[in-house]
Amino acid sequence: MAENSISFIFSLWAVSPRKYGGLSYSTDDVGVVLAISGFGVLVFQLSLYPYLEKLLGPIIICRIAGVLSIPLLAIYPLIAMLSGFSLSLALNCASAMKNVLSVSIGTGLIILQNRAVEQHQRGAANGITMTTMSLFKAAGPAGGGVIFSWAQGRQRAAFFPGD
Repeated sequence: MAENSISFIFSLWAVSPRKYGGLSYSTDDVGVVLAISGFGVLVFQLSLYPYLEKLLGPIIICRIAGVLSIPLLAIYPLIAMLSGFSLSLALNCASAMKNVLSVSIGTGLIILQNRAVEQHQRGAANGITMTTMSLFKAAGPAGGGVIFSWAQGRQRAAFFPGD
């Protein structure tokens, strides 16, 4: 669900110069990271998520994924300090984990929504959800990109300094 807007910001950060806290990656490098991460999500969704959902339920999965997302996203600036193979390994692992957590939350929320409404209301509920989600997916990356770009030009500012 939210991985699209997160991937958009990730891509901006990864191609940004190192002097601004980015990775100076090429678009090919970013594509490789996103492809590896996408494959990890595919494997997780097809094999582990159904088992975890039966074992824990969607609410617990959403809670765990939400809590784990906070420290994971907080370590991204530290990942930028690495180089070479350690950078590649840490970035691919963090990106795959971030996307797995994001997809777990999204899938759990969809399951909860479908269980919350009666059968004859599911189409309307899903339509409202998808419309709202699409609006935020359109506005979120654009707004995040504007704020990110603006902050990069303000490396020594008191409000939104740097990355």
